[in-house]
Amino acid sequence: MKIQCRFFASVREVLGTSAEEIELPPEVRTVGAVRAFLRQRGGVWDEVLSDQKLLRTAYNQQMCAADTVLTDQCEVAFFPPVTGG
Repeated sequence: MKIQCRFFASVREVLGTSAEEIELPPEVRTVGAVRAFLRQRGGVWDEVLSDQKLLRTAYNQQMCAADTVLTDQCEVAFFPPVTGG
């Protein structure tokens, strides 16, 4: 399955990329599994996507939970919480 990953704000800055098309292995079926899969790259990927970091996720431009099931050609986005005032 191929998906489009997007990275925003500080996540994009640390990773040095705003988007990437990724071919996923069959066992990666949820948004949370994508996060774990990307962390396996090590280095800054493991650091910025760590389970210790509070990150928001979106599936096809809708906020979602880690257990959201993926579909082929979907979009998954990672970004830090946003505060305003």
